[in-house]
Amino acid sequence: MKALRLVFSTKRYFTPVFLFATLNIIFGTWAIYIPEITAKLQISEGKLGFAVFFMALGTLATIPFVPRIIKFLELGKAIIVAVSGFCIVFIGPFLAPTYVLLCVSLFAVGIFSGLMDVAINTLVTEIEKRDNVHFMSVSHGFFSLGGMLGAGIGTLLIPYIKLPWYHMAGVIVLMLIINFIMCKNYMHLKAVKEEDETRFKLKNLRPLVGLALIGFLVMAAEGAIVDWSALYLENVTFAAITLVGMGYTMFNGMMALGRFFGDSISAKFGSRLIMIAGCFTATLGFSLVLSATTSTALLGFGFVGLGLSLVVPELFRYSGNLKGINAAEGISFIAGTGFVGLLLGPVFLGFLAETFNLKGSFIALLLFTFLAGVVAITLKRNKKA
Repeated sequence: MKALRLVFSTKRYFTPVFLFATLNIIFGTWAIYIPEITAKLQISEGKLGFAVFFMALGTLATIPFVPRIIKFLELGKAIIVAVSGFCIVFIGPFLAPTYVLLCVSLFAVGIFSGLMDVAINTLVTEIEKRDNVHFMSVSHGFFSLGGMLGAGIGTLLIPYIKLPWYHMAGVIVLMLIINFIMCKNYMHLKAVKEEDETRFKLKNLRPLVGLALIGFLVMAAEGAIVDWSALYLENVTFAAITLVGMGYTMFNGMMALGRFFGDSISAKFGSRLIMIAGCFTATLGFSLVLSATTSTALLGFGFVGLGLSLVVPELFRYSGNLKGINAAEGISFIAGTGFVGLLLGPVFLGFLAETFNLKGSFIALLLFTFLAGVVAITLKRNKKA
């Protein structure tokens, strides 16, 4: 809780964590309207998976250039561009009149999502280095809290909103106003170049190969909750319309809880043990989701969120502190491998749903988290992380 108290103690720390919340408040609002958007465009689950592929593709295409963008614009200004663009372009999927335009709009979302994701993780890493503090896990906790608020509050508002894009437009305007007010707290911040910093070398990949594979599997599973949880509850467990967004809400609520305690847990137990326990807890969660009853599935989504809560923050903290590599490059590497999972995951899961059913897709996610746990067992304990 020390890190949680820290972020509420000064705007310098609260502003970055609210950027994380903003990112997932928008995603959470998108998640609850996926069934309505697919129904409006009359597309199948397989086509939805292919459309989401374009979002991941936009992100993956952007990530290799993010360190250069940050260097050119400077870190603070790059974040302003990222958060503004991300919020504005997310109205596109809601207004898209055709399947092709849905794919195009999601590709645009992916571009700004990739820029924002790397930039805000770099911001937290830079502040941690400058001030000798730790709040990376709490920052990701606010990401999860944002998803919980976006999906939870949004689900309650669905019966009272005439058109989905009205809802998204209101959320976008609110997020832009709040972030423009607070951007003065990081606007002039620049990434500090380390004295021994060099160009990214292949030898620096060696300690990250296992972590990259874990990131690939975990982010594929995590991203699938955004795109498939509402459809799963609606089509497999036959949940009431007021409950279809609650799977994503439970997932993010438990993920936020885990991340708020994550910095102290990391210091006590270390990254390796956290990753092992987290991945296998998520595997248990997916087994509960597969029970196909609404109440047990919701409990399962909560266990998945708790299990995965600390895995990604530990990956970013590790990569952001790699000796001789600047934070943006290290984070971009882990984010890139993770987003390959997001890139292939929706297509693969869509194929499984189309060929078999949604349950088959969630069996694949169970195997993803189990394999990630096995890989984590093979890692050597890292003293710094």
